[in-house]
Amino acid sequence: MSIQRNNRKSDQLRTVHITPHISKHAEGSAEIKMGDTKVICSASVEESVPKWIRTPETGWVTAEYGMLPRSTHSRMRRDKTASSGRSQEISRLIGRSLRAVTDLKKLGERQICMDCDVIQADGGTRTASINGGFVALALALESLKKEVLIEHLPLTHYVAAISVGILNQEILLDLCYEEDQKAQTDMNVVFASNGQLIEIQGTAEGKTFSREQLNHILDIAWSACQTLFKEQEKIIGSFFPLSEMPK
Repeated sequence: MSIQRNNRKSDQLRTVHITPHISKHAEGSAEIKMGDTKVICSASVEESVPKWIRTPETGWVTAEYGMLPRSTHSRMRRDKTASSGRSQEISRLIGRSLRAVTDLKKLGERQICMDCDVIQADGGTRTASINGGFVALALALESLKKEVLIEHLPLTHYVAAISVGILNQEILLDLCYEEDQKAQTDMNVVFASNGQLIEIQGTAEGKTFSREQLNHILDIAWSACQTLFKEQEKIIGSFFPLSEMPK
């Protein structure tokens, strides 16, 4: 396996660190660092659901993603989630990923709003938001259980996400900004801890990729997500251990 910059192997994650309870007021929160990318994820509980949900006694999980003005190399305009197509697309991805491992019936008629605020961007902000957002979600749900507002933790599996790309015919895991900008293929993969895929986002930038390369990408992504599950378990394993996950 060849070596990419910062002495990192092509199939090696950047350093991952998750700090729980980063917010004093949110029911669940975490800061996640993946390399130089840093995201604060805050889960807020609302005792109501959107009006369009017509199924009785069913909850909802949604997300809002945004980047702070100096999260990038030069100042960007303050992100307006309502008007930014990119923010909406990423917000929906985060929401879908978290809902995929949440039993909305057990959540009851309440909504969890996940705010993912990028404070420093160096590639992989959407995947970091999913990884940190899941920890914040689990902490918020555990707080509801402790308050006897729900009987059971309404989670079915862990969820993790990672970026993979192809640069000069080499498959690289967890791309930083510099690698992402040069990659001929850019893909984001979301897995549940039972090995089932939740979402694949992949595009070829000027050069196509093969079915064999796609299979290799998915294998590398799954291996990385298993490492990310263990990082998440360090925070939430005391009440939601990986060992009890159904296969």
